[in-house]
Amino acid sequence: MCHPDPGKLQIYAVEAMAPLSATCIVRCVGGLVRPGRRFSIGSADEVSGERFHIMLNWIDRYEHRVDYFDPPHSARVHFSGSGAFLLKKGLTIISVDRVVG
Repeated sequence: MCHPDPGKLQIYAVEAMAPLSATCIVRCVGGLVRPGRRFSIGSADEVSGERFHIMLNWIDRYEHRVDYFDPPHSARVHFSGSGAFLLKKGLTIISVDRVVG
């Protein structure tokens, strides 16, 4: 069974940043979010139309790794990929994968 809504995360804070990864505090604002999901981010200049992708590697809630979370919950998460450098407070990102479960 596929979840009808794509996972949507809003970045509350970026805790750590590396060229190809970031650890963030996020709030789930839509759908069901699981590790392994890919998210799409537009270019920083918002003009070129270039899209970057990141993957959600893990979710930590109350110092415990979890398999998923949904609205209106918050979590500490880790992303990897070419778009990690674009993550910033207030940005909302949407999963480009369908959740099966």
